[in-house]
Amino acid sequence: MTDTLDQVLDLKARMQQSIIGQEGVIDRLVIGLLANGNLLVEGLPGLAKTRAIKALAKNIDAHFSRIQFTPDLLPSDVTGTEVYHQSGGTGTFRFEKGPIFANIVLADEINRAPAKVQAALLEAMEERQVTVSGTTHVMEPLFMVMATQNPVEQEGTYPLPEAQMDRFLMHVMITYPPVEDEVKVIRLVRGEEQAALAKNDDGETAPAKERPAPISRDVVFAARAEIAGLHVSEAIERYMADLVQATRTPELYSEDLARCIEIGVSPRASIALDKCSRTHAWLKGRDYVDPVDVRSILNDVFRHRLSLSFEADGDGLSPDRVIEDIAAQVAMT
Repeated sequence: MTDTLDQVLDLKARMQQSIIGQEGVIDRLVIGLLANGNLLVEGLPGLAKTRAIKALAKNIDAHFSRIQFTPDLLPSDVTGTEVYHQSGGTGTFRFEKGPIFANIVLADEINRAPAKVQAALLEAMEERQVTVSGTTHVMEPLFMVMATQNPVEQEGTYPLPEAQMDRFLMHVMITYPPVEDEVKVIRLVRGEEQAALAKNDDGETAPAKERPAPISRDVVFAARAEIAGLHVSEAIERYMADLVQATRTPELYSEDLARCIEIGVSPRASIALDKCSRTHAWLKGRDYVDPVDVRSILNDVFRHRLSLSFEADGDGLSPDRVIEDIAAQVAMT
């Protein structure tokens, strides 16, 4: 466990060199990778959503692909299509793979694409395969979709349907960095510009600094195997189930909670809570899950699955506020 964990922690350290003030986001990206799930990353423009995902991809020995979602995108632009090839007087249809066929897929501004294109991702995200013209094409063992969206702009956007939202393991929010980290960001970008424009003694562009070798994808598979074997006690299992159940029967806990929740979370939330809790514990160097692990990732797992009532929206309550109330009222037995 030690060697694999050390390499994963080295991956996090590499990412932190190019992403300032977003340690929590980096942690969630690594958890998503090791838990074998898809992530939805949301934040205002310029908060390094794309940069963080690229930082993860470039430090792993994996094929990275970026899809820039736009209103005129077609499903075949994502999945690929059958193309007619003619040679020697005969012709055949050959499947040309789309950008979805990569190890790490960045779906940039996913809410800018219409419903048909978003639906094209569903089979790939859930079944890890794509069916085109009646033929099923299986993804590689290392495959994850990391989608970004801007919560402010509404013009020209298409809200993600609940079925697709539920397929994201976690919904990660990126916020503004503190002022001290803002200064570090300025220095970091300035340093990158200076390095790119640096000249050697002959007046020629200096060669780029050699990067360390990317981390093997076998490390990811080894980590997943170790995480799968982590001990989860019956008390922790019941605690996770009680948290999920509280979203479905909030009236058993308080009238205020019942007034705020319209629809509780799905069974996928239970599965995601278990996966992410075990991964969080493994990253902390433990071979068992405790309540701190569950609580640490609860908001990210529930945030996009919890449907608030009209009254809660009118009061300006956020899903995070309601989740905090749930966590405060559900005790581990």
